[in-house]
Amino acid sequence: MKTRAAVLRKAGTPWEITELELDPPKANEVLIQMEAAGLCHSDEHIRSRGMARLPLVGGHEGAGVVMETGPGVTRVKVGDRVSCSYIPVCGKCRYCSTGKQNLCDAGKWAGVGCLQDETFRFHQNGEDFGGMCVVGSFAEYSVLSEWSCVKIEDYVPMELAALVSCGVTTGFCSAVYAGDVRVGDVVVVFGTGGVGMNAVQGAAWAGAKHVFAIDPNEWKQQQALQFGATHAFGDPVKAKDVLIDLTRGQLADTVICTVGEMDNDVVKAAVDMTGKAGTIVITGVGYYEMVLPGGILIGYHRKMQGSLFGGANPLYDIPMILSLWHEGHIKLNELITRTYTLDEINEGYQDLMDGKNIRGVVVHQH
Repeated sequence: MKTRAAVLRKAGTPWEITELELDPPKANEVLIQMEAAGLCHSDEHIRSRGMARLPLVGGHEGAGVVMETGPGVTRVKVGDRVSCSYIPVCGKCRYCSTGKQNLCDAGKWAGVGCLQDETFRFHQNGEDFGGMCVVGSFAEYSVLSEWSCVKIEDYVPMELAALVSCGVTTGFCSAVYAGDVRVGDVVVVFGTGGVGMNAVQGAAWAGAKHVFAIDPNEWKQQQALQFGATHAFGDPVKAKDVLIDLTRGQLADTVICTVGEMDNDVVKAAVDMTGKAGTIVITGVGYYEMVLPGGILIGYHRKMQGSLFGGANPLYDIPMILSLWHEGHIKLNELITRTYTLDEINEGYQDLMDGKNIRGVVVHQH
């Protein structure tokens, strides 16, 4: 079959809308009619820097309907509505079997975009196209491993199902799992975009008594207060002054870094706001060398914690987070600032870079 898709052929160029050939699903694979795709900053990193095999179909936040299954598929069936986990979950490797599904060995092809048998399903003129994180949600139709599919309830809008496949779950779990936020803790979140806003929600839901949101965008600061932040700042120096006063000098228990463009200045500011035995969670993607003064971690027994998918177990946490939304405990609809057609994808990413959106979503037209 054929499908329209937004593809990247060369780093630094805009997303190109084109038509690709799509192979049918093989063993343990499914054909998905994509309904919605979130515009995550990680795809912009790939577009601007090319940190993946090219050419590729973009999009790793996605949701859709199972249209066809290959031999041996047991996790989903035709007609199921699914959220597409950007890290597949085999359920059998060392990490899946010990409750660390975010580290599943099957995720090793994320930067290549091939399926588990090391072959590709997207093609054009004899050339193979990978799918971002083996999802490729910027295509109207995509073939995924069944391990990338998480069945969702019928009442969940596809736009929300797309967001929990990466951004929402990554942010929320960066607080509750990677950051281990507890009742009464003080939490600081650097960056309040599609991931950081959910770190704010996760910290508030976990019982933090104070949640500081730090973002240079004044509109996002105001939005953060609606998502559970108790304080919002554009300047980390001013935030630290208030933090010192509020905690009587003890500083934060957990500081979560989710900014779109991570650098060493953000890390140093985060460490500087972390108290004794506190945790600095690094969720935002960055291409820099982390350099810190000697003893800055040792002296206060601080911990630096990398965060992939927030430490989530997608098969459990994606439905769990959707149930929290359904029961009115967290906000999801309000994360979507604007929807776009596939043809408007470059406009959507420009809005992201201009700080106009918490999250933009492509809604596929079928």
